[in-house]
Formats: sequence, C-alpha cells, structure tokens
Amino acid sequence: MKQLPARVGPRPTTTDTNPHSQLDQNPSAALIEDLAAGLFGFEGVREGPSAISVPGARAAWLDRALARGPQEAFLIGTEFAHIHPLPDGSLHAALPPELAEEAISAGWAEVHPVARRGLIPMNVVMLYAPRSKEELEVVLGLLEASHQFALGASGSADNHDLI
Repeated sequence: MKQLPARVGPRPTTTDTNPHSQLDQNPSAALIEDLAAGLFGFEGVREGPSAISVPGARAAWLDRALARGPQEAFLIGTEFAHIHPLPDGSLHAALPPELAEEAISAGWAEVHPVARRGLIPMNVVMLYAPRSKEELEVVLGLLEASHQFALGASGSADNHDLI
C-alpha cells in the first residue's frame, strides 16, 4: 500500500457554508479538462449535471447496475463526485472513510460543512483543486478510490495503488 503524499503548502481558503467553494489556489482550465477526462473515463461513469451542487457543476454518475457500494459511497442517487465550475475547480467526493481521514490529514481535503453539522456522512469531503500535473495524479487517485467505493469493490479503502 502506497502512502498518500502530503500536499505542499497551505490549504486553500474555502467557504464554511453552502455553497462550499474554494476561493484561491484555483486551477487552470487545462488541468480541469484533464481532471474531467480522467473522472469521466472511469468504468460505468457518465457526466451529467449535479443534483446537489451549484449550476455548472459536472457530476460523475455511476451506472445504476454497477452502483453496489454502501449508501455513504454516494452524494445523492448514484452521483459519487462532482467538479465545481471554474474559477473554483474543487470537487466534492464520497471517499472510503479511512481514506477521507487520511486525505484530510495529508492536506488534500476537508470535511464538507454539512457533514460537520451531522447532516451527511463525514466521508463526504472537498478535494482541493489540483495546481499541477503531479497534484492532478493524486486527486485522480483519490477519485478512483471514490469510484471503487461506489462500485462496492472490496478493499476500496486500501486502494492506494493509484495514488
């Protein structure tokens, strides 16, 4: 199992209410397109509007027949992650609980404010927007773990091979 690397530098500034947004350290349009290509290229995933995010958010919807993960593997329906429109570029995702804790500790994520209020599971996090190709690979690895969690893959919480 590969250790999740620490994110370099300070955490970005974010809002502490809905909409939960990243206010600085925002990505380029090219990085977001690479992020979207990776996320929407996962098995059984289609891109569509988010059912719970801001207008323009690009959601990852898992084919219902493949959605075998627990309820906490999804944000709503079979939506397991979404990308916020530019200039934000951050994401919300449902990570396996142990990986959510690790991603927060390593500086890649923070708990969603609605989760802090106890209204949604604590494994629903904001993943900070990638600032470089290297960070993009880490974020895509976290999203692949979210995808595996939504698929119901056993051991998805230990799926660090992609990170």
